[in-house]
Amino acid sequence: MQEQNPSTPPADELQAQAATAAQTVADADPTIDTMPSLEESLRQAELKAAEHHDAWLRAKAETENVRRRAQDDIAKASKFAAEKFATAMLPVKDSLEAALAVENQTVEKLREGVELTLKQLVSAFEGANLAEENPLNQKFDPNKHQAISAVESDAEPNTVVTVLQKGYLLNERVIRPALVMVAKAKGQ
Repeated sequence: MQEQNPSTPPADELQAQAATAAQTVADADPTIDTMPSLEESLRQAELKAAEHHDAWLRAKAETENVRRRAQDDIAKASKFAAEKFATAMLPVKDSLEAALAVENQTVEKLREGVELTLKQLVSAFEGANLAEENPLNQKFDPNKHQAISAVESDAEPNTVVTVLQKGYLLNERVIRPALVMVAKAKGQ
């Protein structure tokens, strides 16, 4: 027979005290629940990882779609950039064809038709922000003008005295420089 140490309580009493202590801790802090098993923790972590992976794949696909749409938009803009201008030029062509179709025109009527056609052309140019550069009597600007020669003149040196061909600007960018002759001082 086993002797019990009078200072050590019996085993049943120890189990009861442990259960009471656990219940006291659980009652004191309701967030403390029983500790989840490692398998349950792993399953939860795998579910979260799968959710994050799915969200990443969706974001990647959306980014690729946005990139592809942007490339398509750029390609279409480039392909159809001249559409508005081409549409504005059609009446000019129609007018020229109509003028050529008329037989036995007088010079005055032909001139009148050409002037109207020129007005249509100028209107189309303005609609496309295509501006004429006529630099007569202006200071020579190598960014906008191409000097063919320099001629002696009473005008201030480096001033445009003759415009051989007008220049054109598209949205203030030179697409064709004006061909000009510039003044130089007499005796140079």
